[in-house]
Amino acid sequence: MEYNPIKKEEVSKMSVMPNLLDYEKAREDFRWEDISKELDELDDGCLNIAYEIIDRHAKTSLKDRVALYWEGDNGEGEEYSFSDLCRLTNRFANVLKNLGLNKGDRVFTYGDRIPEIYISLIAALKAGGVIGPLFSAFGPDAVKDRLGDCEARFLITTPKLARIVEKVVEDLPALEKVIIINRKNVAYELKEKEASYEDLMKNASDLFDIEKTDKEDYAIIHYTSGTTGKPKGVVHAHEAVVGHYATAKYVLDLHPDDIYWCTADPGWVTGTSYGIFGPWSNGISQVVYEGGFRASNWYKVIEKYKVTVWYSAPTAIRMLMKAGEGVVAKYDLKSLRYLCSVGEPLNPEAILWGNKAFGLPFHDNWWQTETGCIQIANYPIQDVRPGSMGRPFPGVTATILDENCEKELPPGKEGHLALKAGWPSMFRTFWNRQELYESKFQNGWYITGDRATMDADGYFWFVGRADDVINTAGHLVGPFEVESALMEHPAVAEAGVIGVPDSLAMEVVKAFVSLKDGYEPSDELRRDIKKFAKKKLHAVACPRKIDFLPGLPKTKSGKIMRRLLKARELGLPEGDTSTLEE
Repeated sequence: MEYNPIKKEEVSKMSVMPNLLDYEKAREDFRWEDISKELDELDDGCLNIAYEIIDRHAKTSLKDRVALYWEGDNGEGEEYSFSDLCRLTNRFANVLKNLGLNKGDRVFTYGDRIPEIYISLIAALKAGGVIGPLFSAFGPDAVKDRLGDCEARFLITTPKLARIVEKVVEDLPALEKVIIINRKNVAYELKEKEASYEDLMKNASDLFDIEKTDKEDYAIIHYTSGTTGKPKGVVHAHEAVVGHYATAKYVLDLHPDDIYWCTADPGWVTGTSYGIFGPWSNGISQVVYEGGFRASNWYKVIEKYKVTVWYSAPTAIRMLMKAGEGVVAKYDLKSLRYLCSVGEPLNPEAILWGNKAFGLPFHDNWWQTETGCIQIANYPIQDVRPGSMGRPFPGVTATILDENCEKELPPGKEGHLALKAGWPSMFRTFWNRQELYESKFQNGWYITGDRATMDADGYFWFVGRADDVINTAGHLVGPFEVESALMEHPAVAEAGVIGVPDSLAMEVVKAFVSLKDGYEPSDELRRDIKKFAKKKLHAVACPRKIDFLPGLPKTKSGKIMRRLLKARELGLPEGDTSTLEE
């Protein structure tokens, strides 16, 4: 099916003139050094993300501007100005320092989208810590793997999730203090290593001398999945804020009077880069909604706070489509002026639906945990080509490389999507896996692991992953981690995991399982294995479907052939099976 480009005249109501007015000129003139000058560095050329997003605004006329509109899952609302956040993050930075935090120590959060989680993350950056936000949906093994890998010293969580941490705390010798946020004052008895967030904050000073971090000092770790081994810690430096600031300004098109809403959780890189760093480095007011997805609730949030710029995920947009335009009509959404999406390719129908439902199309963009900020995007000043990722950000060079990642391919040819190394938010390493990190670069190009094409006008089009990683609802799920969890079930002898197409989530996780002697396939056992997996993994990583097989196809060396499982599942050619075990 062909889709005509949405003309730029139709793209925006142009009630606000876009920040990026001339794409071609911007590509020609753009310098990251010029962007850096728009920020306000610390003394001696030091750079700290927390200062750039909060403290520098608290010293200006923006100090009383609402930085955070918080909407709880029960409809309660709270507001925090830049001055409020400056004071509260100072307090918690003092708390961490008093507990012995040293520059470079890892500080993790594990909780829902409540203000204290955001305060904790920013405070840890102020104190020189390296932050690691975790999804509240993680199970104990996922928590243990991530905290254990980087030897985190501090964890901030809630009473409910502390009970999960208890299951693995003995396996985390480096973890010295678990700080419990108890905003609802539920009955909870503190245990060894635990302390009350509220008690610690009571006597903490509002004044704090921010740590003089260098632009290359590590700031944040996000764990991302691969095809083999445990999740890898993707590390970004404080200089990443330069990329967050620039792309929030020119791609998300944030203006001083905007009310912005990014629906992503901080556990996902979008929820930090564009749910914390990007908007606040631009001094923008933003909404954080604690609750989960429900079309009517989301529209209520937009209506209540008069959201102007909305950044969400394709899976959520498809769920909104499913809820229908009748729900849209019940709410006053006229405040919206610009819509964006990220996480997986946005199908053309969703872009056109946005135009129909809201009078505005969704602007898709592409980036990764490793890239730290948006790399390829659709811009308000350009035509939207439905289904395209868009064109590279002015400070980014993207190309399509051949199968050996050696030669650039001409327009229309499918190959490896690659980026010229060197943008500010490019990841600096995989935690304690430098050799693996270096393997991701070739001849000055970062090899993204995605396959794509580029058309004659420089628009990029996503084709698929070059590896077995599963993209489900915008989350990358490594099959190895799921397989490892499944094989801990007493009935499972072997497990192979693939992604299968899904109309809402793009892909869902499907597992193929062979059983140990003494166990027989049954619906009851299938349910039990799913329940077991949910206790160990993030919810989106749990298999939606499980098939039982007598044995799994393996190479002669014993490696499960996921490619073959997928080909058989989808009715595709099996390809070369010469290495298949007899």
